[in-house]
Amino acid sequence: MVIKRPKYLDQLIANKHNDLIKIITGLRRCGKSYLLFTLFKEHLKEEGVQDSHIIEVDLENRRNKGLRDPDALLAYIDSKIKDDAMYYILLDEVQYVPEFEDVLNSYLKVKNADVYVTGSNSKFLSSDIITEFRGRGIQIHVHPLSFAEFMSVDTRHPLDAWHDYYTYGGLPYVLSLNDDESKESYLKGLCKKVYLTDIKERHEVRLDAELKELLQIVASSIGSPTNPSKLEKTFKSVKNVSLSNKTIDTYLSYFSDAFLMERAIRYDIKGKKYINALAKHYFSDMGVRNAILGFRQTEENHIMENIIYNELRIRGYSVDVGMVETRPVGENGKRIRKQYEVDFVANKGSQRYYLQSAFIMPTDAKERQETASLLNIDDSFRKIIVVKDHIKPKRNQEGIITIGLIDFLLKPELMNL
Repeated sequence: MVIKRPKYLDQLIANKHNDLIKIITGLRRCGKSYLLFTLFKEHLKEEGVQDSHIIEVDLENRRNKGLRDPDALLAYIDSKIKDDAMYYILLDEVQYVPEFEDVLNSYLKVKNADVYVTGSNSKFLSSDIITEFRGRGIQIHVHPLSFAEFMSVDTRHPLDAWHDYYTYGGLPYVLSLNDDESKESYLKGLCKKVYLTDIKERHEVRLDAELKELLQIVASSIGSPTNPSKLEKTFKSVKNVSLSNKTIDTYLSYFSDAFLMERAIRYDIKGKKYINALAKHYFSDMGVRNAILGFRQTEENHIMENIIYNELRIRGYSVDVGMVETRPVGENGKRIRKQYEVDFVANKGSQRYYLQSAFIMPTDAKERQETASLLNIDDSFRKIIVVKDHIKPKRNQEGIITIGLIDFLLKPELMNL
């Protein structure tokens, strides 16, 4: 089964020979290695590059443990460069190498060396390393499969495939498994043996149970604000555990650094300012999120909201959680403060979209509820409601576009209807 992933391959191809280090990041098992060592390597060979000019090292493979020494890796790569023709250096999971930034920087001035690396964790993207590569590296972030990529290898009707996608997510290997039990076992194993172990070992976390418990709490409340102070009280009253809000905030940053989830900050649309105290966390892959909860909470409405967020991020938008404040006159003649939530404010360059995730709108009252926040935004950017129903896209007299979920996921152009 070949999943082409043209979005990311095209980015790699566009950045060939640009004298920068191509840094491929993303959640473990999301397809970074396949992109680099299969799809990109095939492209190079189609362009006539000989195998001897493609230097590849899988640093996650224990057979290459000796090459995790920076000087040994440097010597190995040097030994492979034997003429003046272009060499392509492909390094997988480079964070296993101490001082790897020195190794990579060593090839920036080698005119016939083009360097590509993958990495999966916060050590790889720490502020020090970002500073180290400023102006000398370009990041290409790989997400788990979008629904469109999922459908590129699934022959079923999208409505039939949707259930599998929102239950087991978009990690490529999951698509090769034939039954639900195998998929659940694989995803649970990843959560326990890879993601959580990575975080605990990297940050020397001693409170293992609390770390896992916090991850489960966030997983069970996607679409709800994540407030460290409230979570501190929850741990104290329900778990009888003293876990400070500062520690909780730190643990949440660990989850984000490992690409398990992303933080969407609340944005005051009319006041044009961020409200940093309030944010939501969305999981990078729904199969991973569901595995964290033992597949016991697969409520479609909240999962749909998370998948819409992921789709916007895959399309290259920065995404915030919107808030609109109004001051209508109350029954007593005095103005009252009223706040409306906009699920997503998506920005890219000069483009902006306001989106609501509305699982169903069975009544006029429900439709008025979903449109209320959008109608209180007084600018001309597009306003969109995404519903689960498979409907024909439509625009009402206020200019609000309503799109069915499957069409939204498979037809990006509908955002500009």
